[in-house]
Amino acid sequence: MVSIYVYDIGFLILFSLFVFMFLRKNRKKLQKEGIMYLYRTRVGIKFIDYVGTKYKKALTVYAFLGVIVGYLLMASMIWFLWKLLQVYLFNPAIVQAIKIPPLMPLIPYLPEAFSVSFLPPFYFTYWIISIAVIALFHEFAHGIIARRYNIRILTTGFGFLGPFLAAFVEPDEKEMEDKPKYQQLAVLSAGVFTNLILAVLFFLLLSYFFLWAYAPAGAVFNDYGAGVVQVVAIGMIGGQVVDSLDDDGLLDVIERNGLEDDFVLGSNGNEIRMVKIVADEDNYYIPVENLRNQLKDRKDENVVALYEDLPAINAGLRGVVVEIDGKEIKGMEHLGEVLSDYQVGDSVNVVTKDKDEVLEYDLVLGEYSSDPGRAVLGIGLRTSGGERILGMITEFFNFFKKDGTHYEPKFNPELVIFIYNLIWWLALINLSVALINMWPVAIFDGGRFFMLSVWAITGSEKFAMKAFKFVTYLILFCLALMMAGWIWFVGIPWLLEQVGLFWAIF
Repeated sequence: MVSIYVYDIGFLILFSLFVFMFLRKNRKKLQKEGIMYLYRTRVGIKFIDYVGTKYKKALTVYAFLGVIVGYLLMASMIWFLWKLLQVYLFNPAIVQAIKIPPLMPLIPYLPEAFSVSFLPPFYFTYWIISIAVIALFHEFAHGIIARRYNIRILTTGFGFLGPFLAAFVEPDEKEMEDKPKYQQLAVLSAGVFTNLILAVLFFLLLSYFFLWAYAPAGAVFNDYGAGVVQVVAIGMIGGQVVDSLDDDGLLDVIERNGLEDDFVLGSNGNEIRMVKIVADEDNYYIPVENLRNQLKDRKDENVVALYEDLPAINAGLRGVVVEIDGKEIKGMEHLGEVLSDYQVGDSVNVVTKDKDEVLEYDLVLGEYSSDPGRAVLGIGLRTSGGERILGMITEFFNFFKKDGTHYEPKFNPELVIFIYNLIWWLALINLSVALINMWPVAIFDGGRFFMLSVWAITGSEKFAMKAFKFVTYLILFCLALMMAGWIWFVGIPWLLEQVGLFWAIF
């Protein structure tokens, strides 16, 4: 079957050729502004005039709500900027999990380029549809509210930067500047308010589409069952007897003997290497580096988390659990219900799916040391560090999904997944545009919105301009610091890794 990337790249090439031919044919009508070429038309102006002048009462309310939302979005983005600055300067785990630079524009295939697993594919088809929807509604909202306050719309049109394009609606700037500050604020905030409404609508559409087109089809896990063990109970690590029952003694055994992950677990091609630990005559497993970090980082605690000697880790269970003894599993909660009919020591046949690979395991059910008598496989869900933050974001945008549940399309998987991801990107990008556009920076709607607000409060245009420039430079400085943090935590390690690979080859 031909990959969707083949069709998508073909579409990108055809679209680029179309843009090239269009620009060449209409080169005399193009005007260069900065790095873009603008093609001005009057398409849509009659519609903008009609809506903007006919529904003035409704638009007055819409404009008022837009101004309120504009201030809320601006406050949110200032708060987000502060939080992001802390992350990029002091939380390398999160930065390394995100991978994408903070100043990277959203371009086709961006998640694929940085191997970002928490984002779906971003095809050129998604990009062009998203840009068309976002720009059309955003710009027309500006134009309609401008006409509500009797500001003329001079032109509409498109901006071209290679194969990429943007839409614009151009009001009469002189008439705009002569209007009261509140009316200017209303025009400036209309676009982001519309994008926010679209984001909510697309997220609702996404939830309805998901419930209609997907069905629960397995239990998701990303970790094995762990238990809490008293440090003083540990008697042996990696075959070496522990001499001193404290943190330093354990670390000394690890360092003195050069312990490594040399105990092999797993089957079906899923080899797991850890170090074996004996505590109170029970076996546990843990990667040496994980244990070392726990012993170094613990504060006034006398316990460590270790993987228990359970069937899942011993078999190297992987994938999504889809069957137990021929019974279909619909999620982690359902898996627990099915296992409640078994006893510790019962033999079960477990079927998992890892992408397109189907795996079978014959296991003997075990029990957690903290919950004796309950039959378990020994699997679970875990989030930590950067994964925890990304997990919270993912959970927020997937509020209609149950935790620990794998879903599959009810019909035509490729089409369903394609449509689902398209709606997801439309929702996310609309939300992102609404937020980013209200940063009080010169190139965004929030820039002039901020300046007009300060002018209205202080009564001084000169002070407002100085405050606007100061805030713009401050935000740009913060973004530069974030970029420096990304280079330090992600860029330099990646570069060193590539240099190492180069030397290994040559």
